[in-house]
Amino acid sequence: MTTTDSEEKAHDLAQGAVEARLAACAQISAPVTSVYRWRNAIETTEEWQVLFKTVAERYDELEEHLLAVHDYETPEIIATPVVRGSERYLAWVTAETVPVTAL
Repeated sequence: MTTTDSEEKAHDLAQGAVEARLAACAQISAPVTSVYRWRNAIETTEEWQVLFKTVAERYDELEEHLLAVHDYETPEIIATPVVRGSERYLAWVTAETVPVTAL
């Protein structure tokens, strides 16, 4: 998951990751209000969350991609493990995140 400061940027992050097969799906939720400390000040910002659906094997590449295209100096990039899920859905995520070179 990551956050960004506009709907357009969220869409671009989602589109790029799915096009690169680094995520099978990206969901944009917004707006959310983030309150955080940055450079010794408390900031309050409206942001859009982007949740990427991928497999553990593609996480490093997805993180690298997000760091390359994100305009935040220190973007939020976190992963949450999937403990359980529908077998058919997880198979779809796996199939949609196969690197292009493996197809």
